[in-house]
Amino acid sequence: MRTAVLKEPGRLEIEERPEPDPASDEVLVAIGEVGICGSDLHYYEHGRIGDYVVEDPLILGHESAGEVTAVGEQVADLRVGDRVALEPGVPCRRCAHCKRGEYNLCPDVTFMATPPDDGAFAEYVVWPADFAYRLPESVSIREGALCEPLSVGIHAARRGEVGVGDSVLVTGAGPIGLLAMAAVHAGGASEVLVSEVVDAKRRRAEERGADATIDPSETDLAEAVADHANRSGVDVVIEASGAKSAIAGSLDAVRRGGTVVFVGLAPEAEVPLNVLDIVDNELDVRGSFRYRNTYPSAVDLLADGAVDVEGIVDFAADLADVDDAFRRAMDGETVKGMVTVGE
Repeated sequence: MRTAVLKEPGRLEIEERPEPDPASDEVLVAIGEVGICGSDLHYYEHGRIGDYVVEDPLILGHESAGEVTAVGEQVADLRVGDRVALEPGVPCRRCAHCKRGEYNLCPDVTFMATPPDDGAFAEYVVWPADFAYRLPESVSIREGALCEPLSVGIHAARRGEVGVGDSVLVTGAGPIGLLAMAAVHAGGASEVLVSEVVDAKRRRAEERGADATIDPSETDLAEAVADHANRSGVDVVIEASGAKSAIAGSLDAVRRGGTVVFVGLAPEAEVPLNVLDIVDNELDVRGSFRYRNTYPSAVDLLADGAVDVEGIVDFAADLADVDDAFRRAMDGETVKGMVTVGE
């Protein structure tokens, strides 16, 4: 089978590897489409993310969906021909976090395309059936693959406890920011503002239903929020850019007693925050790491037509052109690139 393997930073090559066989609790999936994520680009460009270092050739890609072609003998809920979205993180299901239901915090998780575990830029992948979600006929393979970034947005919205009538600021209009915006709209937010420095991405946010957009390079973020909302801040801020200025500015843009959710990854591990502001304004400051128990909700939202994920896609390329696709995805105005692996 064909695979796209990261040989070294800046070099992906097509490589033939044996087709895998599913274990008793696994399914074999013919991969249809895979999204190019920011983490894929980081590994491609730098060969590492923090402590995760690509030391051996690695298959990238973790936003994937395809069709089941074989099932293990213990698999009862899926059958050959089912189209499925694959949740890329498989926890140990034994540790304290897993037993509390916080399986995204499992220290022994196997996560696609995180060294040393291979990802989904391959014609076939075997995966535990428990983390393969059947797609209804109304949901395309591409939409199934994009359940992954949508899940990040859903989890961030849940961490912010966004409810009916809430006002929300999303900082950053990349894939996660745009899908977090969609998630909070689906959760009942009545007003959603989006902050983004790239003109094309602000326009994309406006086209996708942002009530207002802000260019923080031209306008003070807190003042712009106050001017638009005619209040002292929004109920919830979801910081999805990872920009140092946006992280710091989020505390000024949220109302007293509000919630700030950090989901974007900053280039530096340490970013100064005003602790006195957090205490005096009694802010809830929360991290949002990947997701848990979100895929069923993501599939339902797509089946109901409540969220448009295909609208964030700028281009699709064949697996044979994956190296060029990665270079295109690194363009600052690109939101999302897809790679078509199978038919």
